[in-house]
Amino acid sequence: MAYIPQQIDVVSGEQYRYALTNFRIAHEKVEEQRRQLEEQEKQVALLRARIALLEGTANDEQQESRNHGGSSVDDFSIKNAASQLERSINRWAADVVRAPPSPLSDIYGAALRDISGSYDHVPYDASPMQVQNILRHAMSEVIGSEIINNLVVTNSSEANVQLTRIHEHLFARNPVVACVWRRQTFSAAVETCDPEMTAAILAETLPALTKVIGGLTNNTAPILASAYTFSRMLHGSPSSSTDAFYRSFVPELGSILYPRQIELVRRCLKSERGEQDRVGATIFPGLVKVTRGTVTATEQNQETVICECALASSGNVPMQG
Repeated sequence: MAYIPQQIDVVSGEQYRYALTNFRIAHEKVEEQRRQLEEQEKQVALLRARIALLEGTANDEQQESRNHGGSSVDDFSIKNAASQLERSINRWAADVVRAPPSPLSDIYGAALRDISGSYDHVPYDASPMQVQNILRHAMSEVIGSEIINNLVVTNSSEANVQLTRIHEHLFARNPVVACVWRRQTFSAAVETCDPEMTAAILAETLPALTKVIGGLTNNTAPILASAYTFSRMLHGSPSSSTDAFYRSFVPELGSILYPRQIELVRRCLKSERGEQDRVGATIFPGLVKVTRGTVTATEQNQETVICECALASSGNVPMQG
Protein backbone atom coordinates (compact mmCIF):
# COMPACT_ATOMS: atom_id res chain seq x y z
CA MET A 1 0.00 0.00 0.00
CA ALA A 2 1.35 3.36 -1.01
CA TYR A 3 1.89 5.92 1.80
CA ILE A 4 -0.26 9.03 1.44
CA PRO A 5 1.18 11.91 3.41
CA GLN A 6 -1.29 13.97 5.50
CA GLN A 7 -1.76 17.61 4.63
CA ILE A 8 -0.76 20.02 7.41
CA ASP A 9 -2.14 23.58 7.55
CA VAL A 10 0.80 25.90 7.59
CA VAL A 11 0.71 29.70 7.86
CA SER A 12 3.49 31.96 6.98
CA GLY A 13 5.46 33.82 9.59
CA GLU A 14 3.96 37.09 8.44
CA GLN A 15 0.38 35.82 8.91
CA TYR A 16 1.28 34.48 12.37
CA ARG A 17 2.76 37.80 13.45
CA TYR A 18 -0.29 39.64 12.11
CA ALA A 19 -2.73 37.43 14.09
CA LEU A 20 -0.61 37.74 17.24
CA THR A 21 -0.56 41.50 16.93
CA ASN A 22 -4.34 41.69 16.50
CA PHE A 23 -4.86 39.46 19.56
CA ARG A 24 -2.58 41.67 21.65
CA ILE A 25 -4.45 44.78 20.52
CA ALA A 26 -7.84 43.20 21.34
CA HIS A 27 -6.57 42.14 24.78
CA GLU A 28 -5.33 45.67 25.50
CA LYS A 29 -8.70 47.12 24.51
CA VAL A 30 -10.54 44.72 26.84
CA GLU A 31 -8.15 45.61 29.68
CA GLU A 32 -8.72 49.31 29.04
CA GLN A 33 -12.48 48.84 29.15
CA ARG A 34 -12.13 46.98 32.47
CA ARG A 35 -10.13 49.88 33.94
CA GLN A 36 -12.73 52.33 32.73
CA LEU A 37 -15.52 50.34 34.38
CA GLU A 38 -13.61 50.23 37.66
CA GLU A 39 -13.10 53.98 37.50
CA GLN A 40 -16.80 54.50 36.83
CA GLU A 41 -17.68 52.36 39.86
CA LYS A 42 -15.36 54.48 42.01
CA GLN A 43 -16.95 57.68 40.76
CA VAL A 44 -20.45 56.30 41.45
CA ALA A 45 -19.41 55.32 44.98
CA LEU A 46 -17.99 58.80 45.59
CA LEU A 47 -21.18 60.36 44.24
CA ARG A 48 -23.35 58.22 46.52
CA ALA A 49 -21.20 59.13 49.50
CA ARG A 50 -21.56 62.81 48.61
CA ILE A 51 -25.33 62.48 48.36
CA ALA A 52 -25.46 60.69 51.72
CA LEU A 53 -23.38 63.49 53.26
CA LEU A 54 -25.70 66.17 51.89
CA GLU A 55 -28.76 64.26 53.13
CA GLY A 56 -27.23 63.78 56.56
CA THR A 57 -27.21 59.99 56.37
CA ALA A 58 -23.48 59.35 55.95
CA ASN A 59 -22.79 58.94 59.66
CA ASP A 60 -25.71 56.73 60.59
CA GLU A 61 -25.80 54.26 57.68
CA GLN A 62 -23.71 51.75 59.63
CA GLN A 63 -25.92 52.11 62.71
CA GLU A 64 -29.10 51.73 60.64
CA SER A 65 -27.64 48.62 59.04
CA ARG A 66 -27.09 47.06 62.46
CA ASN A 67 -30.52 48.00 63.73
CA HIS A 68 -32.67 47.22 60.74
CA GLY A 69 -30.65 44.92 58.50
CA GLY A 70 -30.04 47.60 55.85
CA SER A 71 -29.46 51.30 55.24
CA SER A 72 -32.98 52.09 54.09
CA VAL A 73 -36.54 51.37 55.12
CA ASP A 74 -38.97 49.58 52.84
CA ASP A 75 -42.47 48.12 53.07
CA PHE A 76 -41.17 44.73 54.16
CA SER A 77 -39.16 46.23 57.04
CA ILE A 78 -42.15 48.30 58.14
CA LYS A 79 -44.52 45.34 57.97
CA ASN A 80 -42.16 43.10 59.93
CA ALA A 81 -41.59 45.67 62.68
CA ALA A 82 -45.29 46.50 62.85
CA SER A 83 -46.16 42.81 63.21
CA GLN A 84 -43.80 42.45 66.18
CA LEU A 85 -45.21 45.55 67.84
CA GLU A 86 -48.78 44.34 67.30
CA ARG A 87 -47.96 41.02 68.97
CA SER A 88 -46.50 42.87 71.97
CA ILE A 89 -49.70 44.90 72.37
CA ASN A 90 -51.84 41.79 72.12
CA ARG A 91 -49.77 39.92 74.72
CA TRP A 92 -50.09 42.81 77.16
CA ALA A 93 -53.86 43.05 76.68
CA ALA A 94 -54.24 39.28 77.01
CA ASP A 95 -52.20 39.27 80.23
CA VAL A 96 -54.44 41.97 81.72
CA VAL A 97 -57.57 39.99 80.87
CA ARG A 98 -56.06 36.73 82.10
CA ALA A 99 -55.26 38.21 85.53
CA PRO A 100 -57.33 41.41 85.80
CA PRO A 101 -56.26 43.80 88.58
CA SER A 102 -59.82 45.15 88.66
CA PRO A 103 -63.22 43.92 87.45
CA LEU A 104 -63.33 43.65 83.67
CA SER A 105 -66.25 46.07 83.48
CA ASP A 106 -64.19 48.70 85.35
CA ILE A 107 -61.23 48.20 83.03
CA TYR A 108 -63.48 48.42 79.98
CA GLY A 109 -65.19 51.54 81.30
CA ALA A 110 -61.88 53.26 82.10
CA ALA A 111 -60.48 52.54 78.64
CA LEU A 112 -63.68 53.74 77.00
CA ARG A 113 -63.61 56.97 79.00
CA ASP A 114 -60.00 57.64 78.02
CA ILE A 115 -60.72 56.96 74.35
CA SER A 116 -64.00 58.85 74.00
CA GLY A 117 -63.55 61.50 76.66
CA SER A 118 -67.01 60.65 78.00
CA TYR A 119 -67.32 59.85 81.70
CA ASP A 120 -70.72 58.18 81.56
CA HIS A 121 -71.07 55.04 83.62
CA VAL A 122 -70.87 51.79 81.64
CA PRO A 123 -74.11 49.96 82.52
CA TYR A 124 -73.16 46.49 81.29
CA ASP A 125 -70.64 43.73 81.81
CA ALA A 126 -67.95 43.44 79.16
CA SER A 127 -66.69 40.10 77.91
CA PRO A 128 -62.96 39.26 78.04
CA MET A 129 -62.75 39.62 74.26
CA GLN A 130 -64.23 43.12 74.41
CA VAL A 131 -61.86 44.16 77.18
CA GLN A 132 -58.85 42.80 75.34
CA ASN A 133 -59.74 44.63 72.14
CA ILE A 134 -60.59 47.93 73.85
CA LEU A 135 -57.17 47.80 75.54
CA ARG A 136 -55.51 47.20 72.17
CA HIS A 137 -57.44 50.15 70.75
CA ALA A 138 -56.37 52.41 73.61
CA MET A 139 -52.72 51.47 73.22
CA SER A 140 -52.94 51.92 69.43
CA GLU A 141 -54.18 55.47 69.94
CA VAL A 142 -51.33 56.24 72.33
CA ILE A 143 -48.72 54.88 69.94
CA GLY A 144 -50.23 56.61 66.93
CA SER A 145 -50.85 60.06 68.37
CA GLU A 146 -48.02 60.39 70.87
CA ILE A 147 -45.12 58.45 69.34
CA ILE A 148 -45.54 58.06 65.57
CA ASN A 149 -47.26 61.36 64.81
CA ASN A 150 -44.90 63.27 67.11
CA LEU A 151 -41.17 63.47 66.51
CA VAL A 152 -39.95 61.91 69.75
CA VAL A 153 -36.32 63.00 69.64
CA THR A 154 -35.62 64.03 73.25
CA ASN A 155 -36.90 63.12 76.70
CA SER A 156 -38.68 66.46 76.90
CA SER A 157 -42.30 66.52 75.73
CA GLU A 158 -42.16 70.29 75.18
CA ALA A 159 -39.03 70.02 73.02
CA ASN A 160 -40.58 67.22 70.97
CA VAL A 161 -43.68 69.32 70.34
CA GLN A 162 -41.52 72.20 69.11
CA LEU A 163 -39.51 69.90 66.85
CA THR A 164 -42.72 68.48 65.41
CA ARG A 165 -43.96 72.00 64.64
CA ILE A 166 -40.66 72.91 62.98
CA HIS A 167 -40.91 69.83 60.79
CA GLU A 168 -44.50 70.65 59.81
CA HIS A 169 -43.42 74.18 58.86
CA LEU A 170 -40.50 72.90 56.79
CA PHE A 171 -42.62 70.22 55.14
CA ALA A 172 -45.25 72.75 54.08
CA ARG A 173 -42.56 74.80 52.32
CA ASN A 174 -40.23 72.11 50.95
CA PRO A 175 -40.75 68.38 51.64
CA VAL A 176 -37.23 67.43 50.51
CA VAL A 177 -35.62 69.89 52.92
CA ALA A 178 -37.93 68.63 55.68
CA CYS A 179 -36.87 65.05 54.96
CA VAL A 180 -33.16 65.88 55.21
CA TRP A 181 -33.76 67.91 58.41
CA ARG A 182 -35.79 65.05 59.93
CA ARG A 183 -33.05 62.48 59.28
CA GLN A 184 -30.36 64.75 60.69
CA THR A 185 -32.50 65.43 63.76
CA PHE A 186 -33.14 61.74 64.42
CA SER A 187 -29.43 60.97 64.03
CA ALA A 188 -29.00 62.76 67.39
CA ALA A 189 -32.14 61.32 69.01
CA VAL A 190 -32.12 59.58 72.37
CA GLU A 191 -31.79 55.80 72.25
CA THR A 192 -34.76 55.17 74.56
CA CYS A 193 -37.43 57.20 76.33
CA ASP A 194 -36.85 57.54 80.05
CA PRO A 195 -39.46 56.20 82.54
CA GLU A 196 -40.58 59.71 83.52
CA MET A 197 -41.54 60.55 79.95
CA THR A 198 -43.31 57.21 79.50
CA ALA A 199 -45.29 57.79 82.69
CA ALA A 200 -46.17 61.31 81.55
CA ILE A 201 -47.49 60.05 78.21
CA LEU A 202 -49.70 57.44 79.87
CA ALA A 203 -50.93 59.83 82.57
CA GLU A 204 -51.97 62.33 79.92
CA THR A 205 -53.55 59.95 77.41
CA LEU A 206 -54.87 57.12 79.64
CA PRO A 207 -55.55 58.69 83.06
CA ALA A 208 -58.56 56.56 83.99
CA LEU A 209 -56.93 53.33 82.83
CA THR A 210 -53.76 54.18 84.75
CA LYS A 211 -55.77 54.39 87.96
CA VAL A 212 -57.66 51.13 87.36
CA ILE A 213 -54.65 49.08 86.23
CA GLY A 214 -51.88 49.22 88.79
CA GLY A 215 -48.36 49.24 87.40
CA LEU A 216 -49.51 50.28 83.93
CA THR A 217 -46.34 52.26 83.28
CA ASN A 218 -44.03 49.35 84.08
CA ASN A 219 -46.12 46.78 82.20
CA THR A 220 -46.35 48.86 79.03
CA ALA A 221 -42.77 50.22 79.05
CA PRO A 222 -41.49 47.50 76.64
CA ILE A 223 -44.38 48.25 74.26
CA LEU A 224 -43.69 51.97 74.19
CA ALA A 225 -39.96 51.29 73.78
CA SER A 226 -40.71 49.11 70.74
CA ALA A 227 -43.06 51.78 69.42
CA TYR A 228 -40.32 54.38 69.76
CA THR A 229 -37.89 52.17 67.83
CA PHE A 230 -40.59 51.71 65.17
CA SER A 231 -41.08 55.47 64.98
CA ARG A 232 -37.34 56.06 64.59
CA MET A 233 -37.28 53.57 61.74
CA LEU A 234 -40.14 55.38 59.99
CA HIS A 235 -38.84 58.91 60.43
CA GLY A 236 -35.07 58.60 60.73
CA SER A 237 -34.10 55.95 58.19
CA PRO A 238 -33.33 56.67 54.54
CA SER A 239 -36.13 55.64 52.20
CA SER A 240 -36.94 55.69 48.51
CA SER A 241 -39.19 58.73 49.04
CA THR A 242 -37.37 61.96 49.82
CA ASP A 243 -40.50 64.10 49.84
CA ALA A 244 -42.82 62.10 52.12
CA PHE A 245 -43.17 60.96 55.69
CA TYR A 246 -45.38 58.53 57.59
CA ARG A 247 -48.31 59.35 59.83
CA SER A 248 -50.48 57.03 61.89
CA PHE A 249 -54.24 56.70 61.60
CA VAL A 250 -56.65 55.10 64.08
CA PRO A 251 -60.39 55.05 63.15
CA GLU A 252 -62.72 56.25 65.88
CA LEU A 253 -64.82 53.77 67.80
CA GLY A 254 -68.26 53.51 66.25
CA SER A 255 -67.23 55.17 62.98
CA ILE A 256 -68.50 53.74 59.71
CA LEU A 257 -66.57 50.66 58.61
CA TYR A 258 -65.09 50.55 55.10
CA PRO A 259 -63.98 46.91 54.68
CA ARG A 260 -62.00 47.50 51.48
CA GLN A 261 -59.84 50.19 53.10
CA ILE A 262 -58.86 48.31 56.25
CA GLU A 263 -57.68 44.90 57.39
CA LEU A 264 -60.30 42.94 59.32
CA VAL A 265 -59.13 40.38 61.85
CA ARG A 266 -62.50 38.63 61.82
CA ARG A 267 -65.24 38.28 59.23
CA CYS A 268 -67.79 41.06 59.15
CA LEU A 269 -71.08 39.33 58.47
CA LYS A 270 -73.00 42.57 58.05
CA SER A 271 -70.61 43.82 55.37
CA GLU A 272 -70.80 40.48 53.59
CA ARG A 273 -74.57 40.91 53.48
CA GLY A 274 -74.15 44.40 52.04
CA GLU A 275 -75.16 46.10 55.28
CA GLN A 276 -73.31 48.95 56.94
CA ASP A 277 -71.24 48.16 60.01
CA ARG A 278 -69.09 50.21 62.38
CA VAL A 279 -65.64 50.03 63.93
CA GLY A 280 -65.68 48.00 67.12
CA ALA A 281 -61.98 48.43 67.93
CA THR A 282 -58.72 49.19 66.17
CA ILE A 283 -56.16 46.67 67.34
CA PHE A 284 -53.24 48.24 65.44
CA PRO A 285 -52.90 51.67 63.82
CA GLY A 286 -52.56 52.11 60.11
CA LEU A 287 -49.93 54.15 58.31
CA VAL A 288 -50.34 56.76 55.58
CA LYS A 289 -47.56 58.25 53.51
CA VAL A 290 -47.97 62.02 53.36
CA THR A 291 -46.59 64.19 50.58
CA ARG A 292 -47.31 67.84 50.05
CA GLY A 293 -51.02 68.00 49.33
CA THR A 294 -51.39 64.21 49.07
CA VAL A 295 -52.12 61.40 51.51
CA THR A 296 -51.52 57.84 50.33
CA ALA A 297 -52.41 54.76 52.39
CA THR A 298 -49.59 52.23 52.42
CA GLU A 299 -50.96 49.02 50.94
CA GLN A 300 -49.15 46.70 53.34
CA ASN A 301 -49.77 48.74 56.49
CA GLN A 302 -53.50 49.30 56.72
CA GLU A 303 -55.06 49.70 60.14
CA THR A 304 -56.21 46.42 61.69
CA VAL A 305 -59.82 46.55 62.86
CA ILE A 306 -62.50 44.34 64.38
CA CYS A 307 -66.08 45.28 63.56
CA GLU A 308 -68.94 45.83 66.00
CA CYS A 309 -70.89 42.77 64.89
CA ALA A 310 -67.89 40.53 65.63
CA LEU A 311 -67.53 42.06 69.08
CA ALA A 312 -71.26 41.79 69.69
CA SER A 313 -71.07 38.05 69.15
CA SER A 314 -68.78 37.80 72.19
CA GLY A 315 -70.83 39.75 74.69
CA ASN A 316 -73.13 42.64 75.44
CA VAL A 317 -71.56 45.56 73.60
CA PRO A 318 -73.84 48.47 72.65
CA MET A 319 -74.39 48.76 68.90
CA GLN A 320 -74.30 52.19 67.33
CA GLY A 321 -77.37 53.33 65.51
